[in-house]
Amino acid sequence: MNEMKVTRIVANVKVSDPTTAKEFYHGALGLKVLMDMGWITTYGSQETMTLQVSFMTEGGSGTEVPDLSIEVDDLDAVLARVKKAKIRIEYGPTIEPWGVRRFFVRDPFGKLINILVHERGSHS
Repeated sequence: MNEMKVTRIVANVKVSDPTTAKEFYHGALGLKVLMDMGWITTYGSQETMTLQVSFMTEGGSGTEVPDLSIEVDDLDAVLARVKKAKIRIEYGPTIEPWGVRRFFVRDPFGKLINILVHERGSHS
């Protein structure tokens, strides 16, 4: 089985209005707006990509807001592991209009996990 590594974990916080977070996370803490699509605003550091938090009204494409987003370097390897472990896939796998390929599963605690990879040339 191919070796894979996690490249990023993004915390997602469900909110009714993502713009409410801007004063505190951008203004007070100085995090940059890395992505703003209306339903999601992501704050973090473009230099290292080690710290990000997203505020969302939905999970994108009409999905539920995931508890965590985990970016990996090889989605197919993770998908194979998930299937081998007989973990139920809640959504996907699919390529989203904003350039990510992803699927959702639940962890052992019932948390919804968005596992994703950015398609080549996409840096959202």
